[in-house]
Amino acid sequence: MFESAKAADSVRRSTPLSPAFAGSIMLPITILGAGAPGSMLTPASQAKRSISDVYSRAMRVLGIDPGSQTTGWGVVEGDGRRYSLVAFGSIRASSSQRFSTRLLKMCTGIEEVIAQHRPDACAIEDAFLATNVKVSMKLGQVRGVVLLVAERAGLDIHEYSPRLIKQTVVGYGNAEKHQVQEMVRLLLALKSIPSPHDAADALAVAICHFHHAAFKERIAAV
Repeated sequence: MFESAKAADSVRRSTPLSPAFAGSIMLPITILGAGAPGSMLTPASQAKRSISDVYSRAMRVLGIDPGSQTTGWGVVEGDGRRYSLVAFGSIRASSSQRFSTRLLKMCTGIEEVIAQHRPDACAIEDAFLATNVKVSMKLGQVRGVVLLVAERAGLDIHEYSPRLIKQTVVGYGNAEKHQVQEMVRLLLALKSIPSPHDAADALAVAICHFHHAAFKERIAAV
């Protein structure tokens, strides 16, 4: 139902957070020892331990780049300090099929991806206004299907604008698509840009969420 590529365990590499984004959010990490028996943690020590706990929690994010003919997806996991590629792929539907049939194929494909990779969160590119109104409406319907499937699966859902995704991954909100895809390759330590480009875009969405979610949790832990 869907095409995918997995990162082999023997060659999987962990990648530090993007310098373009991490520079503005990185907090000092203090790993506390067990302490003396019966000792009390000060509020400052408790805050440091909370931040350490945030870093130690693993998270798996499913990024989605919705499309009426090809929907890209990518799964990234990490612990708040580093992340790595799990798998990526695309769900294709023929333009000759009825649109309702294409929507069903997207629905079934996303369900299979979620069942196989069991993500904790789903990050999807927010709607944008296309020059063709009909294209915008169809894209909105695909997004609705993705949101429904993710909600039914109990995933934590987040939406990000194309500009914010580019700003987070590349460091420039008006970056070109090829620049985003090249940064995805570099950040995930891949030999080549993920193909099709829809999958590379989906990985960019996942990376974007990874950074913003980690940032929010660190702030909440202070």
